Amino acid sequence: MSRSLTTSMTLQGLFLLATINLFGISAVHSSEEIPEFIDKPLEEPIILPKWFKLSFLDLFDDVEDAKASGKKGIIVYFGQKDCPYCKAHLDTNWGNADTIKYTQKYFDVIALDVKGDRNITTIDGVVYDEKAYSAMHRTNFTPSLLFYNTEGKEVLKLQGYHPPYKFRAALEFVADEHYKKEGFRDYLARAELAEGYGEDSLNTHPVFMPPPYLLDRSRVPAQRPLVVLFEQKRCHACDILHAGPLSHPEITQRLKDMDVVQLDLRSKTKLIRPNGKRSTAEEWAKELDLFYTPTLIIFDEQGKEIIRISSVVWVYRLNNVLNYISTGAYKKYETYQLWRQYRMRKEMGIE
Repeated sequence: MSRSLTTSMTLQGLFLLATINLFGISAVHSSEEIPEFIDKPLEEPIILPKWFKLSFLDLFDDVEDAKASGKKGIIVYFGQKDCPYCKAHLDTNWGNADTIKYTQKYFDVIALDVKGDRNITTIDGVVYDEKAYSAMHRTNFTPSLLFYNTEGKEVLKLQGYHPPYKFRAALEFVADEHYKKEGFRDYLARAELAEGYGEDSLNTHPVFMPPPYLLDRSRVPAQRPLVVLFEQKRCHACDILHAGPLSHPEITQRLKDMDVVQLDLRSKTKLIRPNGKRSTAEEWAKELDLFYTPTLIIFDEQGKEIIRISSVVWVYRLNNVLNYISTGAYKKYETYQLWRQYRMRKEMGIE
């Protein structure tokens, strides 16, 4: 269902909404933007699109091929055969004919399996297998997308499933080389008033700590991990997170074993960061280059970031991430994906 434009939209909002018009697609209501799906591993393996590039997995050559074809770069797609978020991305983003056409015009897409054993040669000529290369780029959540320009420089990274509006904006951000003058966060902010809808206040939750937010753990280690949830008002994705995963009893119980803080990333709320620096929520969010709300960042007892979720997340994935934290597995396994692979091998009786 299309949403009609209103006179309250700013010129900045109209400018970025033109991104959507490039694909001949109207802005859609948020319920269509964020599809609800069961995010447990799929029983049937994903079949990748036939139009993905058949690559020899030498990224330098792939970039040169894209440049010679007049394209703006390559997209390295990190996925898994049983990943429901990958399926959602392929169905709703690369399942749209106009989005496919636009992607093919400006990019070559090279697919990697985060559990795979094929060798890949980086732009700098270093060889890794797919698992090691994925771990190096900390692709904790699939699908993950790395955008490289024709100079071989990484200019954007998306982790997890992003709804069509933001994905189309990401394509245009790189294709039109907006990254040369601004970050993706600032680029998206232009459409904030035009695209924002949802509750006019932040959602509440019984596990949220009240202010003052004295989060310093650099001098004296804390007793347990810290979860910082960055949200904003009129954020439909935030409303969905609270109505769905955060209302789940098991997730609530896991969060009770952690320190949990909710921040409005547009607010002037004063705080002390985990590293001891004085700041405001707005300044911290900007420094973290957050462009998606809600974003959930988890810090360890010393204030070091462990993991962040900056994309659509449902119950199964969020519960697994919190399990990774609450069991202390993050102390042994550097990345969430390495821990997940260990668990799968154990369940199969390999270890």
